[in-house]
Amino acid sequence: MQYRSDRKGTKLSVLGYGCLRFTKENGKIDIDKTEKEIMEAIRSGVNYFDTAYVYGGSEAALGEILERNGVREQVYIATKLPHYLIKSKAGLEKCFQEQLKRLRTDHVDYYLMHMLNDVQTWQGLCAKGVDQWIREKQASGQIGSIGFSYHGNSANFKELLDAYDWDFCQIQYNYLDEHTQAGREGLLYAESKGIPVIIMEPLRGGRLVQLLPEEAKLLFAEAVPKRTPAEWAFRWLWNQTGVTVVLSGMNSLEMVQQNVQVASESKAGELTGEQMELYEKVRQEINRKIKVGCTACGYCMPCPKGIDIPGTFRCYNELYTGSRKAGKKEYLMTTAFRKKQNPASGCAQCGKCEQHCPQQIPIRQKLKEASRELEDPRYKFMSFVVKHLRIWQ
Repeated sequence: MQYRSDRKGTKLSVLGYGCLRFTKENGKIDIDKTEKEIMEAIRSGVNYFDTAYVYGGSEAALGEILERNGVREQVYIATKLPHYLIKSKAGLEKCFQEQLKRLRTDHVDYYLMHMLNDVQTWQGLCAKGVDQWIREKQASGQIGSIGFSYHGNSANFKELLDAYDWDFCQIQYNYLDEHTQAGREGLLYAESKGIPVIIMEPLRGGRLVQLLPEEAKLLFAEAVPKRTPAEWAFRWLWNQTGVTVVLSGMNSLEMVQQNVQVASESKAGELTGEQMELYEKVRQEINRKIKVGCTACGYCMPCPKGIDIPGTFRCYNELYTGSRKAGKKEYLMTTAFRKKQNPASGCAQCGKCEQHCPQQIPIRQKLKEASRELEDPRYKFMSFVVKHLRIWQ
């Protein structure tokens, strides 16, 4: 494993463990499977684990696994404050203490303001005493480094970096998002200020692997040296000196082992001009066919009508980036073949989802578009059969 240092000189593994996508069975995290994967990562040198208050069950699962294996002091825990749920300083303290309890620890190494996207929001938090509370927690040792996770444009990102003496920050960044959200401009600005940058969504929620257009897959397949699409995506990030840690939502031993191998070999400045041109060609192929820039982060959920919004967009994009037959089949299986059907056409247009979407996707409009293409006569017939003949209940 390779390591890059934060502002305090702490060496962080260049590969971090994103804890949002732990494997779940019947809505609950598969703790035994997750334990095997986390312990494999730790044995391989991964020492940065990223979770959040709103990642259902994630903090508790991570805390339990670290405690029962006696490895809490071998790793750094990063978790996030859901500031959008906080109404007072007392509420802030209550939330933090609940997080400590879930994580079975007395301190958080890296604490983030979750989805802090503009200076005005930060100023509002300061008015509630959050900045003073942070200083108190850092003085007591209950919080190590303070930062924020960000979804927004580069201009607002730079303003936020200047608004407080942050220890680190976290942005969505990958070769497809090079010039969107904080983007390369934001990354370079953070680097100029000596602020470590943690990268989330390096594979765009898997889009840069499973849902690549066939033409893009072919470009990677013909490239030299031979690398998987995931490896190309990771190496693009580690090629940049401003990137400190790249998070990966690993949920299989094979994924852990493969990512660790790539992280152990990748170095800044290693990519050639020809290889950088390859990324541009792949990017052009992706943008030519993609319909919705959803990363499957799940912030739009739950939908009041039970619609699986990320799942719907995954199937919709599959129509154009992969197989139309596969996209329609998956949509049918995941929306119609269930006791309570949840097609995109059931959207109530409430707009709740759009208030929380980091990608600022016009979800209601895109659900309409997806419904028009996915819910064809065959879908409607099969949905009717399942519902009225109760063959799936």
